[in-house]
Amino acid sequence: MAIDERDPVSGHKTTGHEWNGIKELDTPVPRGILIFLIVTHIFAVLWWILMPTWPFGTTYTKGLLQTDQRKTVEEQLVDAAAQRASWMDRIESASFSEIQADEQLMSIVRSSGHQLFGDNCAACHGIDGRGRANYPNLADDDWLWGGNPEIIAETMRVGINSEHPDSRFAQMPSFGRDGILDRDQVRMAAAYVYSLSNPDYSTAENIESIKSGREVFLANCAACHGEDARGNQDLGAPNLTDPYWIYGGDLHTIVATVHGGRQGHMPTWDERLTDTEIKILALYVHSLGVENP
Repeated sequence: MAIDERDPVSGHKTTGHEWNGIKELDTPVPRGILIFLIVTHIFAVLWWILMPTWPFGTTYTKGLLQTDQRKTVEEQLVDAAAQRASWMDRIESASFSEIQADEQLMSIVRSSGHQLFGDNCAACHGIDGRGRANYPNLADDDWLWGGNPEIIAETMRVGINSEHPDSRFAQMPSFGRDGILDRDQVRMAAAYVYSLSNPDYSTAENIESIKSGREVFLANCAACHGEDARGNQDLGAPNLTDPYWIYGGDLHTIVATVHGGRQGHMPTWDERLTDTEIKILALYVHSLGVENP
């Protein structure tokens, strides 16, 4: 086949190649692609000249623009620290109530507190602070030790059942496992506690068991939870009459709790976080309960 043969339809020359009767045309590269290739090559050459590009052992070409990303990041960090210092100083020097009364500072608290919470607390309490199985909900405004920001900050500082010398300590005995109560007493006490937050459970069929459970409760549980079962924040004893439960409020779980006891743990944060960061987190956590009563 002659190489200078032309296709009768398109008018382009052929390359001389043929496959199964199909002839290959010697068509030119589209102009748009050529322009794109030329522009990208020019851009690459200019980039090599203007920007840091080529490594040379322990150094590199700096480029005519003298752009240094490390220096840029360092400058940005310095600027951010300076901006942060202005409001950090205000939060550090102000009281909790003064900060709460300042909407500008509280806006900063919500923003920075959310980040601090996500980095340090969300693993247990969830990113929204609503807790998860065996970890308390911090957004329901129901507290074991007290829910004002000062108390929350102190709880964070010393922890609960931690190794801190000022740690808050609280433990529910294992009444069944340690033989303090027999099986029937455990079930009756659990039935009474369950009835406090589930009044529909107090039926004619269960009323005698509930009454007996109250006697067991008064003799063994009231010292911490109070005769009205509304808890004692000085001891970290929860209110048993509301719908808020850490380990679960169904009858089966309450039986397991009375039988085996509970001992929660919260680490101390005074070595990982600064006093100001703890203050911000305490205000942020308190705001979760206020905004989601």
